[in-house]
Amino acid sequence: MKVEEIHSIIQQAAQAWMTGNADAFAELFAPDGKFIVPGNSYVGRTAIQQVTAEFAATHSGVKIEIKQILIDGDRVAVEWTWEDTNNETGKQQKAEDAILVDFKDGLITRWREYIDSNIPSNSGS
Repeated sequence: MKVEEIHSIIQQAAQAWMTGNADAFAELFAPDGKFIVPGNSYVGRTAIQQVTAEFAATHSGVKIEIKQILIDGDRVAVEWTWEDTNNETGKQQKAEDAILVDFKDGLITRWREYIDSNIPSNSGS
């Protein structure tokens, strides 16, 4: 894959989260793709779409800032910051997120997140 294609897909993933578009996020994955977050693993587009839609229904104001994307062939490391608001409690959450992504034939086969939500409020980077 070309560097531009990888950057585009990562941008599309961020945009899907920020707009709550579960279908758009799931479509970036291979049919048997894996979405892994701390404590959970989802396999297949349907499962990925469902968990993304559930999150979008309970959270709002998602903001993502991509800090860096490192590319090694079809393997990618992404660092981004994430903010959201829990609709029920009104609590805002900020997190720093490292994501390892594997691609095959232009689709995500594995997306694994390492999330640090215990960041100081005065964190500058």
